[in-house]
Amino acid sequence: MLKIKTQSEWIARANEVLPAGGFGNFDPGIIIARGEGSRVWDEDGNEYVDYLIGSGPMLLGHGHPEVMEAVLEQLPKGMTFFANNSKGIELAEAIVDAVPCCEQVRFVASGGEADMYAIRLARAYTGRNKILKFEGGYHGMSAEAQMSLAPSRQVNFPQAVPDSAGIPESVAEQMLIAPFNDLEAVENLLAEHDDIAAIMVEPLQRIVPPRPGYLLGLRDLCDNHNVLLIFDEIVTGFRLAYGGAQEKYGVTPDICTLGKIIGGGFPLAATGASAEIMKHFDKAQVGEEGWLMQLGTLSGNPVASVAGLKTMEVLRRDGVYNQLRATGAALQQMQTEALSKAGIPHQICGDETLFDIYFTDAPCRDYRSARHDDPKRGEVYNGTLRSEGIFKAPGKLYPSLAITDSDLDQTRDAVEKAVRVISAA
Repeated sequence: MLKIKTQSEWIARANEVLPAGGFGNFDPGIIIARGEGSRVWDEDGNEYVDYLIGSGPMLLGHGHPEVMEAVLEQLPKGMTFFANNSKGIELAEAIVDAVPCCEQVRFVASGGEADMYAIRLARAYTGRNKILKFEGGYHGMSAEAQMSLAPSRQVNFPQAVPDSAGIPESVAEQMLIAPFNDLEAVENLLAEHDDIAAIMVEPLQRIVPPRPGYLLGLRDLCDNHNVLLIFDEIVTGFRLAYGGAQEKYGVTPDICTLGKIIGGGFPLAATGASAEIMKHFDKAQVGEEGWLMQLGTLSGNPVASVAGLKTMEVLRRDGVYNQLRATGAALQQMQTEALSKAGIPHQICGDETLFDIYFTDAPCRDYRSARHDDPKRGEVYNGTLRSEGIFKAPGKLYPSLAITDSDLDQTRDAVEKAVRVISAA
């Protein structure tokens, strides 16, 4: 019988074969063994209430029985074909029915791919090259997306700063960077540059909410300057509402990207827009010069498609989003009550469906203001939560529909412990 490996043994093995000992996503010092419902367990058997939920896709929780049933029914029929399949077509229909800007979609395997193709699609449609994005906005791992994602030094707008090695300097010349929630800055850039193909924005930028009227202002500016508006809804799609940020905020972009939840926990994402814009994926309509080539081995594979379809079916049921928001509100309230009682300055930044705490008096309005006054306090707070069985990212908390009253009670106890620890520091 093979010896059961401890977490420390798995970490040692990871350090031998993985750069920095990890997949590049999350703290490599924890190795998750399994998940069920609202909980995950590490390789040492430690149990956690899961507010990471795979960085967002597990909105129904781990191993939801209806999703599992759909996947198990599909598996013996085939896992991937590199050809059209009925389940992928059904998923495309469901997305088009749900998302205001989508008349057609094209599937890929990851949100980063979807964002990359959205940028190419905007360029193909407009015949222009420059993209305006916002400092701190996350749009995947393409060269364009890695501009001013998390700059460690402040530079004057609209200069783009690469966040990764290996990106040619020429990429920065095609990117304009603006502060989030500042319409005047965007208006000035549009007035100065007549070669902008699109503005690309997370409607909820990481966890920073748009100011009232901001997204509508972007829509108006794009219309006035004949520029496309791209909503990156990889995170917000089917989370903020069934129709995503477009439904919640009442603003329809020209192009959007979707991921995470639409794959039900499997690799699947999509780029969507009107048929007029999406025709650039069809060489027969636009010819060789206008054609945007796109293919992917796993794009629209049926296992991810059935998982996404069942997830979306559950999300359409009465009261689901009220439940999700009530859970998020309870998590927000327990933290702000404990911190306020202790006299600790803080801001809850985000939406009930996705948020976190910043230890600051300053409002969180953009990348430069959404931060802790004392980063060490944030580290201690999150570290204490982890030690008390709460699993979350350092800068995000994802509520899920699997969270129970018992989970909330455990979380409340952990929060109160974390507040005591940082109060005593």
